Amino acid sequence: MPSMLGDTAAFQIDMAQLPPQAAALITRLQQHVQTQAREIAWAHAKLEKVNFELARLKRWKFGARTEAMTAQQRALFQDTLAEDEASLQAQLAELQRGLPEAPKTPKAPPRKPRRQALPEHLERVEHRHEPENTSCPTPECGRPMQRIGEDISEKLDIVPAKFFVHRHIYGKWACRCCQQIRQEPAEPDVVDGGIPASGLVAHTLISRFVDHLPYCRQEPINARSGVHTPRSTLAAWSGAGGAKLEPLYEAHRRFILSCRVLHVDETPVPLLDPGSGKTKKAYVWAWARSHHDPHPGVIYEFCLGRGSQYPMTFLAGKGPPCPEPPWNGTLITDQYAGYNAVLDAKVYPQRRSAACAAHARRYFEELSRGGNSASAVATEALQRWARIYRAEAAFAEMDHDNRRHARQQLSKPLWDEFEVWLKLQRTQVIDGSKIAGAIDYSLNAWKALTLHLDDGTVVIDNNLVERQIKPWKLGAKNWLFVGSELAGQRAAVVMSLVQSAKLNGLDPWAYLRDVLARIHAHPSHRLDELLPHRWRPS
Repeated sequence: MPSMLGDTAAFQIDMAQLPPQAAALITRLQQHVQTQAREIAWAHAKLEKVNFELARLKRWKFGARTEAMTAQQRALFQDTLAEDEASLQAQLAELQRGLPEAPKTPKAPPRKPRRQALPEHLERVEHRHEPENTSCPTPECGRPMQRIGEDISEKLDIVPAKFFVHRHIYGKWACRCCQQIRQEPAEPDVVDGGIPASGLVAHTLISRFVDHLPYCRQEPINARSGVHTPRSTLAAWSGAGGAKLEPLYEAHRRFILSCRVLHVDETPVPLLDPGSGKTKKAYVWAWARSHHDPHPGVIYEFCLGRGSQYPMTFLAGKGPPCPEPPWNGTLITDQYAGYNAVLDAKVYPQRRSAACAAHARRYFEELSRGGNSASAVATEALQRWARIYRAEAAFAEMDHDNRRHARQQLSKPLWDEFEVWLKLQRTQVIDGSKIAGAIDYSLNAWKALTLHLDDGTVVIDNNLVERQIKPWKLGAKNWLFVGSELAGQRAAVVMSLVQSAKLNGLDPWAYLRDVLARIHAHPSHRLDELLPHRWRPS
């Protein structure tokens, strides 16, 4: 007996032999059952979507916030990973046979794990420990003993931040016959007429924008050393220091825009709204030079919104008196619609859009934890993403031309196969489901996702600039909100320079202290010498 009237394979009726009324009734019933079947399938898709959202909310609330695979996923992928790694290594070796041989360095023997030696630049305070009596303890001997060596043990210690005072003494010299007085001019201060030296202003800025300590915490820390620095005073020092750094910030902006490959991302930060007594949403836009660029750097721009007018203005260049052409090159972004106007090929034919593979992968990573039919598709998609990323990791140390060639040989077949697989899976999933959205996200941006295959200077994802966004999120958890638009712009100035200093392997305090001490007298036409990638201590 058929399970439903709409199952035409199991329920065969010769409608011509039935009375017209019965035939019409059966036709209506079949149409009704088919409509109900479609509604049930749609309801299942909606239910799956709701369950996925619920599971994701639980993970966000109770689980670890990471994109790393779980232990079960790693076990599932182990065999495939081993096969892929062996295949890629063989293909890479074949590819490198045609490249010029590089001198081979002898492989160092494996070292046993041991405690890392303390840095040599640290001050050593010696404590001598010698026996009170250096005569032989044997009663029959008693002769003086000879020193044959020593054992050295080093212990790491710390003295909390120590304040000290620079005394500048300006001698006065007079000529009694000519009635002339000569004296050296006073050194310029970071804070005009203030007491802080460049080191203290730099320490205040680093504490605020690198260590994320609000002024209300810095005040008691300084008080433990017997120095009273009210938070209003600390804020004034930071404001003066930020103002001194603005010309260098402009030079840094020009340096960032001189790169032909840029990463960009934006993040919300709370901004105090004095009129309402609450906070409103502002945005920080981060622009970073490519991961493959020899001189790394990042610059932040504090904006009141997230509209396309902000990146358009940033990349538009400037007019007189210091004209700058509009930026052209490859922009690596997520698929936020605000970038569409910036990358409009009709308006900006020399700009290209590259999409972030990590964003596309993230959709499948979230779905792989669902435990339903969508998770099986997402799990296989993650396997394919893993193969692509392993191939990309093998090209990290190559130059641009060799990287492009290697991508064409090894990565492009993986992407082509992935595209075919995604299109096949899309025909088998229900419209409106989460897995359909994940597949559509990748397929709709396929040209931008695969742009890096034809250009060795382009990075596969936007993770570089996302890592530079994290200091703002950490800071917001500590200082809670930005007090004003001017304060947000000042924070962008300082953080652009100190984060770029960190990217170039510099101590941000040493860099900022030296720059604040030198920038008063430094020639404006040589300001680029103080940028993080070119800075040399005075």
